Amino acid sequence: MGRRRAPELYRAPFPLYALQVDPSTGLLIAAGGGGAAKTGIKNGVHFLQLEQINGRLGASLLHSHDTETRATMNLALAGNILAAGQDAHCHLLRFQTHQQKGKTKAEKAGSKEQGPRQRKGAVPVEKKSGAETHQEGIELTVENLQAVQTDFSPDPFQKVVCFNHDNTLLATGGTDGYVRIWKVPSLEKVLEFRAHEGEIEDLALGPDGKLVTVGWDLKASVWQKDQLVTQLHWQENGPTFSNTPYRYQACRFGQVPDQPTRLRLFTVQIPHKRLRQPPPCYLTAWDGSTFLPLRTKPCGHEVISCLSVSESGTFLGLGTVTGSVAIYIAFSLQRLYYVREAHGIVVTDVAFLPEKGRGPELLGFHETALFSVAVDSRCQLHLLPSRRSVPVWLLLVLCVGLIVTTIVLLQTVFPGFL
Repeated sequence: MGRRRAPELYRAPFPLYALQVDPSTGLLIAAGGGGAAKTGIKNGVHFLQLEQINGRLGASLLHSHDTETRATMNLALAGNILAAGQDAHCHLLRFQTHQQKGKTKAEKAGSKEQGPRQRKGAVPVEKKSGAETHQEGIELTVENLQAVQTDFSPDPFQKVVCFNHDNTLLATGGTDGYVRIWKVPSLEKVLEFRAHEGEIEDLALGPDGKLVTVGWDLKASVWQKDQLVTQLHWQENGPTFSNTPYRYQACRFGQVPDQPTRLRLFTVQIPHKRLRQPPPCYLTAWDGSTFLPLRTKPCGHEVISCLSVSESGTFLGLGTVTGSVAIYIAFSLQRLYYVREAHGIVVTDVAFLPEKGRGPELLGFHETALFSVAVDSRCQLHLLPSRRSVPVWLLLVLCVGLIVTTIVLLQTVFPGFL
């Protein structure tokens, strides 16, 4: 049996590092680049329109935003405002979509002379993906709002950015170990404090203002503004490895399904050092109020590179440094979906299709959809079939049972039937 493969949704002309999905417009936003090195590899943010085409989810390039010599390494989305981490800076971008105005016959004739028109909804080929493209009837514009330096280490680099619950503030973290909080959209700094000795790997903002940070000092901390509330200890009720130090790789808040006022925190723990025979990585679910661990489960021996939580808090998405992608149930931490080495190289970001806005329309009969991007320049689609549907094998069993029952009844009523 051949290896399971995920559909390739899109291929960019540069390595992809960050991913966001806008629920209201159905836009998939993928960003990356080759950086300042003069290798000829571009830097940009690509806006892709998601559509159902003949019963299948497809993507077409709607707009390509050039970021000059800066590769985008991390993204956060708040409405139509993007916060993009580029080198040591955070750049705010505002995008807007609107219907194109009708063209005259002369304009239409001129546009035909420029080359063949891209079919609406088609996935563009690689040689076209670097240029600015417009889907027929819709155009998108991007405006640069503000930019600010967010990291000040000797080799400064912003590693993570996220908005708060009402999109009035954003938090950044980087290689200098400092958390900085900024007003949106002015990017006026309102708070700054040292959270970790060394790099900040990830951070998450809860609706009550609490901030969770994880760093290379092996610590995970909960903050209220700049005051330490508590530190997380995932091994209190879980496995212990005296000879294998673990560090927290990622942290995300998620809703408790059917209890929108409650939150869970999810973290990923990975071995701090690479070993010839690597121990497993772990997923932990935490109570979002007390920050006590609820359950911890191993999630394989491949080192986890990124984590995402679905909008309803039902599913977790994971990517690995070896290119694999998996989907887990958030409540039980049970794996539902797995594609080994889907990308063949480190998965840099994963994001779920939102469950509101255009999400249900685009999802079709599937239970959830996860997008993944990697250094291989590809965006892949991972669909989880609905678990509520009746399996084919069960239908066959029911049909056979119905036939047997019918034959028995006919023999009872008509003894000479067979």
